Amino acid sequence: GRPMPMRAICTLSLRWRPFFPLQLRSVCSMESLETFLAPPQSAKGMQTLDRTLFRREITLPAIRLQDVSHTAKFLQRLKDTVLWYPGIKKVVDLETGDGKKEKLLLLVPEQLRKPLSDGDESWIGANGGQQTSHTFTLEYRHYTMHSILRAVLPPEIRDVPHTFETVGHIAHLNLREEQLPYKEVIGQVLLDKRKNIRTVVNKTNNIDNTFRFFKMDLLAGDDDMMATVKENGCTFTFDFSKVYWNSRLQMEHARILNLLHRDDTVLDVFAGVGPFALPASKKGCIVYANDLNLHSYSALCANARLNGVSHKLKAYNMDGREFVGKVSRELLEKSMAADATPQGSGLGTKPYSHVIMNLPASAVEFLDVFRGLFGAVPVELRKNVGLPTVHCYCFLKSQVSEDDALKLVERNLGASLQQGSYTVSEVRDVAPNKLMMRVSFQLPEEVAYDQLDCTEKASPVSSASVEENEEYSGEPLPKRSRVDQLCS
Repeated sequence: GRPMPMRAICTLSLRWRPFFPLQLRSVCSMESLETFLAPPQSAKGMQTLDRTLFRREITLPAIRLQDVSHTAKFLQRLKDTVLWYPGIKKVVDLETGDGKKEKLLLLVPEQLRKPLSDGDESWIGANGGQQTSHTFTLEYRHYTMHSILRAVLPPEIRDVPHTFETVGHIAHLNLREEQLPYKEVIGQVLLDKRKNIRTVVNKTNNIDNTFRFFKMDLLAGDDDMMATVKENGCTFTFDFSKVYWNSRLQMEHARILNLLHRDDTVLDVFAGVGPFALPASKKGCIVYANDLNLHSYSALCANARLNGVSHKLKAYNMDGREFVGKVSRELLEKSMAADATPQGSGLGTKPYSHVIMNLPASAVEFLDVFRGLFGAVPVELRKNVGLPTVHCYCFLKSQVSEDDALKLVERNLGASLQQGSYTVSEVRDVAPNKLMMRVSFQLPEEVAYDQLDCTEKASPVSSASVEENEEYSGEPLPKRSRVDQLCS
């Protein structure tokens, strides 16, 4: 059978998932505790954050310890009953009138747990503990992010925003329409509760399928879109508002990197700022990387210099189809020239080993570029030529199978792929009804050596025929320049 799809979903969550001892979970659920400690109803529906509305007095049962050296012993004995909640200290320092220090051990509210056993009550007294209560003021700083947002959003909005993407110091949200009236509050709460975040933005339109960026709305924090990200041993710096970056693809980048070997030659057709290209160069590969977006191309070159791989990476700013044709011709000519020398046998190896096509909205439409691409190789030398492995990404509806991804590639390639020459992998869920898939295959000989001009072939079939692509309504970037140069 065909290989099972792989899933790689890397998502950061706004929801706080606390650590609870297993014993405590059987005594008090997180939901019931959050309900008991919930912010006042006065916070409901606010569209401008007012932190003072989260003040609330609360009284909890407690154990008073005159001998503070017994604190750890009490925590261990009463671990099923101790209050474990982020932002609230379970052990409170007390100072008596004579300057003596004591401690209070806070417990789960009595209505949310079983009463202390007779054995526990006797043990508490015997070890110098005294049952009491402690009244204090809960404030905005004590509450979890989820508790605050649940308190603010009206009951008809059932879904509290629970996921976001982190790109350096930027948190990127994708809010639903019904959540938009509360976007400033959501942004400010996220900013307050995530100390590594300085900027919070919300996506305001779909990704442009040509230049792969989207307009965004600043919700909170600094208006600073220059992000620095570390991934797979490389550092990337770029303007997030002008290029494409997706932190959820980190594992996919690593999977492709693991398929590459030192001294491989790699073509990265839609390279962006270099998440495939730079780590591959650092691994020792020779990389030819291209992106049509001039901002991405500029960041790619800058990041190659930043990571010390300029000598291993040649960057281009041109149409993907033209890029594949241009670089393929150059590498084939170089290989055949080497083969013509007394010492050389250039076509005994692959002119290039891998082609990465990570533009899932339309990458399949570029597959026809491979038809006849190796046609200039003399017939008598073709048996010595190693053809590359192509990694092509596409979008599909979640109800379809991996066979549909394979068929989509085969239709655009104009040939069937033989069993064992390909793998189909599920990369991640893009939306509730949308998957990102990868088909990796060795370029078939009948495609590589086809002498027909690709313009005579049938029109390519795009991912849009299987999954409706997202449209873009923003202003275009400046007209691209066709540049190819070493990033030195």
